[in-house]
Amino acid sequence: ADEINRSPPKTQAGLLEGLEERQGTIEGETYKLAKPFIVIATQNPIEMEGTYPLPEAQMDRFLLKMSMGYVETLNQESLILKRRIFWKQDDPTQLIQPVTNQQTFKAVQDYIEERIYVDDKIIEYISEIVRESRKHPVVEVGASPRGGLALLKVARAHAAITGRAFVTPDDVKMFVHDALGHRVIMKMEYILEGSFSVDAVLNEILENIEVPKEFVGKR
Repeated sequence: ADEINRSPPKTQAGLLEGLEERQGTIEGETYKLAKPFIVIATQNPIEMEGTYPLPEAQMDRFLLKMSMGYVETLNQESLILKRRIFWKQDDPTQLIQPVTNQQTFKAVQDYIEERIYVDDKIIEYISEIVRESRKHPVVEVGASPRGGLALLKVARAHAAITGRAFVTPDDVKMFVHDALGHRVIMKMEYILEGSFSVDAVLNEILENIEVPKEFVGKR
């Protein structure tokens, strides 16, 4: 979904139905969405003309929010410019090749869910991070329980990718900003002052919470 914050509220409500209920409704007819159902979305900076703020409920349904930034090398910049020049002659979608299929993807999901172990101390660590995001004095709305579940999911996935069958505190810390940053809303006075940022709040929380030093690394 491209530039979702350019969509009017009614369209965003339709997207929220898909994200939350895994279904879509068109002219009173409800259609179940395929599994696995994955949404990758982009948005423009909120200060750009013609954008709409995304509802908190919708933001909370996204597992991660990441900033892509700009290309870093001249070669990457040149590649983009060349692609733009020849886009009419070459269909870029023809260059896309599948790297997996639905069955394999589902099997990987099941493997992570069933085989990647999470010690109780790691779960308590995640819970404390989420709770502290609600208590911080500059925060208006902290991370929801869904944020804690998201952080747990990506920590397990990262453990699997790195070849471990268990989650460590580093797996958690690596994704705190990406999993919780879009769920934390600061008080307006601090936003206007510019004296705090969500990243600074999350960094402070991580510094103040004791990291588990002893935990069970496998079943």
